[in-house]
Amino acid sequence: MVLAAIAIMVVMLAELQDDAGSEFASATALRDEVQAEYFARSAVNLSRLLLAAEPTMRQAIAPLFMLMKATPPQLPVWQYADRILGAFNDKEASQDFFALSGLDSSHGKNLGLKGGRFEVLIVDEDSKINVNMGASNEIAHIRLARQLMSRMTPPQYNPLFEQRDSTGNYNDRLTTCSAIIDWADPDEQLYSCDLTNAPSANAVEDAWYQLLPKPYRRKNAPYDSLEELHRVRGVSDDFWSTFVDPDPTNPKKREITVWGQGAVNVNTANGQTLYALVCSAVPANTELCTDPLQMASFMTGVTMAQGITMGAPLFGSPNDFITAMKGQGMLGPLLALVGVKPVKFQSESEFSKGISTESKVFSIYSVGVVKGYKRETRVQIHAVVDFRQAPSLVSGGGQGAPTSAPALGAAGQSLSTASDAILAALQPNIGGQMLYYEIE
Repeated sequence: MVLAAIAIMVVMLAELQDDAGSEFASATALRDEVQAEYFARSAVNLSRLLLAAEPTMRQAIAPLFMLMKATPPQLPVWQYADRILGAFNDKEASQDFFALSGLDSSHGKNLGLKGGRFEVLIVDEDSKINVNMGASNEIAHIRLARQLMSRMTPPQYNPLFEQRDSTGNYNDRLTTCSAIIDWADPDEQLYSCDLTNAPSANAVEDAWYQLLPKPYRRKNAPYDSLEELHRVRGVSDDFWSTFVDPDPTNPKKREITVWGQGAVNVNTANGQTLYALVCSAVPANTELCTDPLQMASFMTGVTMAQGITMGAPLFGSPNDFITAMKGQGMLGPLLALVGVKPVKFQSESEFSKGISTESKVFSIYSVGVVKGYKRETRVQIHAVVDFRQAPSLVSGGGQGAPTSAPALGAAGQSLSTASDAILAALQPNIGGQMLYYEIE
């Protein structure tokens, strides 16, 4: 009897230990997940503060550019966000920041994180082709169609458009381009990306989506997220990895966006995007857009120029970029040195409207990291922030403290109306307007 009782107690104790261990591990995992999420949230808020402070930093170098009779360019501080924000990160990142800046860490208080760290990457969405221009006016439609067709035109992409998709259909360049625009435009008429011929005003959008095994309708409204492109005809996995997001681990290499102000920042756009922009505004028989060797030389020249400046702006204005592509200015001779021939734009004034040298919409990719016993908890946040209407950090404004305290009722409750609260929420924020927020 004694041995039987001991055996039963051993089994019960083992079960109790397993249950307690599982509950403890679950509670620890939830604790680490919450902590990692708030580390990532902190990185997002710090990044918004950094972006809001850039105009103030720009004013500090304005006198230097005034001597040169030039306007100070936008400083790409977001490209160094991980190092600039290192003072607020873990001990290792803080030491790296103070060693780089030459500051004395002993004078700082309440800096750094304990028990974890954050990783942050900021990408300007204005450096990419914005497919939401398809939801805008007719001029934006034409501009987007030219940019998409120019990006897909090089002959090395022919096999991609000569294969059947998962439904057994062919989707050539014109079909895919039209489908991307038709998904976002509000009408039911087919948009033709063949700009050499006048599109028919009576053609209706095709019924391809209705013939799928699980049919659905096209949205006929702006894209809400980049993943929505997967639902568009012709946007296969191969198309995605070639033209949309070649490297999912590096958002800087992404070429397409659904956010942004429309005009592409030529200072931060990559070589493929710049190539598509130029070829969308020059005659179709331009050698740069028909000769693969010229395309390779253009990529080499752009990569070399961006590497020499180490992130510093190449162009002070859209006209500087146009001048460089004509073989003039400071960058024109460098492109000629690598074999790029000057181009002639169809309309320089129209092309300048589609490019810019300043970014206003940014994606913030932050990851909160908490190390545990034999495991690591990671929580990622992707936030898109629009600074087009953001007030100056120096002048204040936005969602600051109220000038006077609101009236309170007998129970201490605010007497402000719901409409006042809504209006207050819609006021411009110094940290920009949040367009997209996702926690993974």
